[in-house]
Amino acid sequence: MQLTRPTAHDWTTPATYWPGLDAATAQLDPPFGVISLPALAHNAFSMLDRVGSKPIRVASKSVRVRSVLDAVLALPGYAGVLAYTLPEALWLASTIPDVVVGYPTADRAAIRQLATDSLLAARVTLMVDSIEQLDFIDSVIPPDQRETIRVCLELEVSYQGRFVGYIGVRRSPIHSPEQAENFAVSIINRPGFRLVGVMGYEAQVAGVTNVLPGNPVRGAIIRGMQRNSVTELAERRGAAVAAVRNVVDLEFVNGGGTGSLESTAADESVTEVAAGSGLFGPHLFDHYGHFTPAPAASFALSVVRRPTAQIATVMGGGWIASGPYGPDRAPLAVWPEGLTLLGREGAGEVQTPYTGAAASTMRVGDRVWLRHTKAGEISEHLNEFAIVDGGAVVETVPTYRGEGMAFL
Repeated sequence: MQLTRPTAHDWTTPATYWPGLDAATAQLDPPFGVISLPALAHNAFSMLDRVGSKPIRVASKSVRVRSVLDAVLALPGYAGVLAYTLPEALWLASTIPDVVVGYPTADRAAIRQLATDSLLAARVTLMVDSIEQLDFIDSVIPPDQRETIRVCLELEVSYQGRFVGYIGVRRSPIHSPEQAENFAVSIINRPGFRLVGVMGYEAQVAGVTNVLPGNPVRGAIIRGMQRNSVTELAERRGAAVAAVRNVVDLEFVNGGGTGSLESTAADESVTEVAAGSGLFGPHLFDHYGHFTPAPAASFALSVVRRPTAQIATVMGGGWIASGPYGPDRAPLAVWPEGLTLLGREGAGEVQTPYTGAAASTMRVGDRVWLRHTKAGEISEHLNEFAIVDGGAVVETVPTYRGEGMAFL
């Protein structure tokens, strides 16, 4: 798989894009997943355009397809992976030389594997935010019996507004520059660990859409919160990074996500930006004011019954996304247009009924094309993706699941 910047954008015209994918995959039986190679390439290059000169570390949880990770990392401007579990990181590190685990781990077997393999210990960096985590690692394998463990300090970068309260995700307890420096000193004075990086994920900017159809007031409030958060964070993160650099040389400072590429890259204290969701372009990312990803990843389901003349029921469909519970966590039916879920049934594990004008014309065996709310979570439902380019399936690539791997 090779990514080149495309010149045509057929995904902006649903009446061309979805029937084109349908025709290219006519010989496949649903359920199956598709990645449009031109749309994936568009998203990859668009992210590079948005971030400027700073490298992008690919967030693997938003992909979960090794061949896609390899294709993106082959592009100048992408460097390294942000993994989501230590076992995944160890698996990827066999071929990828720079893997940071984005979340702390308590996996004893994986810690032992990392700590007793010099190559893995040189390639994989663990995330930490407390002395307790360091104690846990030492309890698994003492410093004098292991390789030095590379660690990254996670800084809490959520926003605390006077009127809106706490906005963001509950991650690290390290909030202030003083806390960051104190923890850094604790790490460097402790045998068996080497502090190499600082990370902070501003979810309130990177992962919150800010143009809400039908609710312009709320959209304006969110954009205002995000502007205030970016301003506050530039000062606090900059001070925290400077404080840590006073006591140790850092290899990297990581921040951001798909929705905050511009603002995170503009932060002088940040040396690299993490992103992944923008590669697949799930429907959760349709409502940002400053970028619009192409719907690169999608899946198709078959109509299998017609309980009434106004309802078409597909097999499966309940690929519900993580996050706050609500209607936007369900897959979005995008073709044929005009399909809606039944409020009292929703998207089901084994069947999903749709109503709407298009439902009344559908027959058993017809397809419904859908987009997942999130990015990499679609890969947990599929063994493989059909890669479509030039109106044909050009290759088939396995997901993590298709390679027999389930990490979380």
